[in-house]
Amino acid sequence: MTKQNSWKNLVTFRALIVFTLGGLLLNGCVTNKKTTYLQAYEESKYPTLYIPPEDYRIQIGDNIYLNVRTPDARQSAMFNAMGEGVMGFDDATAQIYSYVVQLDGTVDLPYIGYINVVGRTLSEAKELIKAELSEYVKDAVITVQLVNNHVTILGEVGMPGVYPLHKERLNIFQALALAGDIAEYGDRYRVSIIRKSTQTDASIVREFDITDKNIIDTEFYYILPNDVIYVKPMKGKFFGMATFPFTLIFTGITTFILIDNYLQQ
Repeated sequence: MTKQNSWKNLVTFRALIVFTLGGLLLNGCVTNKKTTYLQAYEESKYPTLYIPPEDYRIQIGDNIYLNVRTPDARQSAMFNAMGEGVMGFDDATAQIYSYVVQLDGTVDLPYIGYINVVGRTLSEAKELIKAELSEYVKDAVITVQLVNNHVTILGEVGMPGVYPLHKERLNIFQALALAGDIAEYGDRYRVSIIRKSTQTDASIVREFDITDKNIIDTEFYYILPNDVIYVKPMKGKFFGMATFPFTLIFTGITTFILIDNYLQQ
């Protein structure tokens, strides 16, 4: 091998090592731009027209909790599966004492019979049940609640799991906070929501970017009961700084120096 060829091989080898190491380091870096929420982009992915949050509509298989209160405790007890002596309940108890929406969209209530509630909001279902109850009791105060009121959060978050929704208007950031926020190597540009359509009874998947502040004005901002949120990992997660292979890098650099010295002899 001539001296000129050796020099060319050395230059090529050095360039290859530099580009390889540089690529690994850049691939493992997570910049503020990748992790900052609600950024102002000149070209937003979303329209600036505000879309009001959708009210949840009762679906087949939902569990509806009904509580009726009247001046006459005996009348109230006729319609309350839990009775008047129960001061409170947790999700498990409410699951037992709730009414399941059947395949035909109805719930079977005591003395009233079958009432079609599917496709209605909780407020609409409350007014419908109240109208039916007026034939039996007067001055009734009715509470209608959704028992299976939860959100499932999966993927690159601090604590994946199923979380109860204790407020009617929970936004995407509040939901992610329940799960400990998105992890360092979660892809904030590609967060997915799996939501059951009330029109077709089929699941739909929507992917969105929560680094864009215009997300506030879209249908993705508020969470609906039974939504599934999935945070995908970044492509460079393998080389995350928390587990970055520094030993491998230093070994590679040492090997490069030894080979470099050998080729220069």
